[in-house]
Amino acid sequence: MRLRARLVLQAACVAVLAACGSSHVVRRAPTSSPPPRVAVAKPGEVAVVNRGDTLYGIAFRNGIDVRDLARWNGIGPPYTIHPGQQLRLYPGSRPSSRPATATAGTASRPPATSTQTPRPAPPPRPVAPPPPAVSPITWTWPASGGVLSSYVAGEPTKQGIDIAGDNGAPVRAAGDGVVVYSGAGLVGYGELIIVKHNDAWLSAYGHNRRRLVNEGQLVQAGQQIAEMGHSGAARDMLHFEIRYNGKPVDPLVYLPKR
Repeated sequence: MRLRARLVLQAACVAVLAACGSSHVVRRAPTSSPPPRVAVAKPGEVAVVNRGDTLYGIAFRNGIDVRDLARWNGIGPPYTIHPGQQLRLYPGSRPSSRPATATAGTASRPPATSTQTPRPAPPPRPVAPPPPAVSPITWTWPASGGVLSSYVAGEPTKQGIDIAGDNGAPVRAAGDGVVVYSGAGLVGYGELIIVKHNDAWLSAYGHNRRRLVNEGQLVQAGQQIAEMGHSGAARDMLHFEIRYNGKPVDPLVYLPKR
């Protein structure tokens, strides 16, 4: 009986080893998740909807992702708004119902004083800017002229690039998308077109002489959407912006090298 049990155990071990020898390990490439969307709210501020405004235009003007602005105000697709409506530029919050109080039975003590001279705080370490977001859009130049002015992070008047050109020169879509704004209601941009490429990426084309597309229209990369002009500018040029999750990014990082 012992000999038979030993033979059975040996046979089982041989079978396990054979199975391990014929198996293979499947390695899956690590997947990277996109960076989280961080909206910079404006606590206490509201925007009043004027005639001709769109939710995309108001979000663009305030540097807020349109999805955040819609969520903060309980507005669902297709993002219909009305003149006179007030839009909150920050998420809602519930204030505390009662102020914090000291625990019962615990006497409050005055803060302890120290005779030692406080040490100066060390200078803050410089924080490296985050790397540019990877864009799935195949960007193309919207105009053929030279760059007059470059993007400067945090500078309100340089949130894109200015491209030189002649009055009436073609302005082309920098990528496939849908027109979500076509109008002149945003101060400082003149005749403006905004194209939505996907949920995260927008492009904007300002100072046009004439707009050739309407809101809701599908456009393709390289398609003429406007004529260059100087509406809201001192000279004929195109002001071009790329925005990721509502925030301006440097277009020269994404446009092909010339």
